[in-house]
Amino acid sequence: MGLLDRVSTLVRANLNSLVDRAEDPEKIIQQLLIDMNNQLLQVKTQVAASIADEKRLHQRYQENQEKANEWERKAEMAVDRSDDELAKEALARRNSFKESAEGFQEQWQEQTAQVQQLKDALHQLEHKIQEAEAKKDLLIARSRRAKAETNIRETMAGIGKTSATSEFERMEERVSEQEARAKAAAELDSDTLEQRFAALESESSLDKDLAALKARKDGQMAAPEAQKQLQGPGGS
Repeated sequence: MGLLDRVSTLVRANLNSLVDRAEDPEKIIQQLLIDMNNQLLQVKTQVAASIADEKRLHQRYQENQEKANEWERKAEMAVDRSDDELAKEALARRNSFKESAEGFQEQWQEQTAQVQQLKDALHQLEHKIQEAEAKKDLLIARSRRAKAETNIRETMAGIGKTSATSEFERMEERVSEQEARAKAAAELDSDTLEQRFAALESESSLDKDLAALKARKDGQMAAPEAQKQLQGPGGS
């Protein structure tokens, strides 16, 4: 593949498409920029060499054309002196230099067209490199974000399949079971304490009832004695 073909391939490269299709977009972008800058250096070198060739061909064309013109003047001079043989020799030299001049002119024109192609390719490649440099950070950021999202999805998808997750769920169930047992024990302790206080309250009430009963009994027994004392001896 020639230099212009390689440059054309790079210029037509779609950065977004390359990033989307690449396994490692960052490497693709960096490598593409390296390739572009290498090709840019080659194109600049080729353009400089082609321009030098263009100038050389143009100079050779001018030199041969001037010599052809000079020999034509000499032929005219010979004709003026009626020296036909000398005029023919001068015309022969003129024709030789004229033919060379025409050949160099053709090569110079072709070289000029090639130089223009190389210049166009150079400008296009410079523009493409500027575009790539401007997009590089954005494309790399897009690539990294896509990688992060993929890793997150893969991680989340694999969470339910790991033994560690299953073990975590079993531990969660055990903790919930322990919490339930502790709550039940607390409720049992609360019930026992309430029952004890209820028993104390019942016992206290019974004691009060017993004391009241004893007081009534004592009062009943003390009443006749008091009556007797009020009546005194011999009383009815």
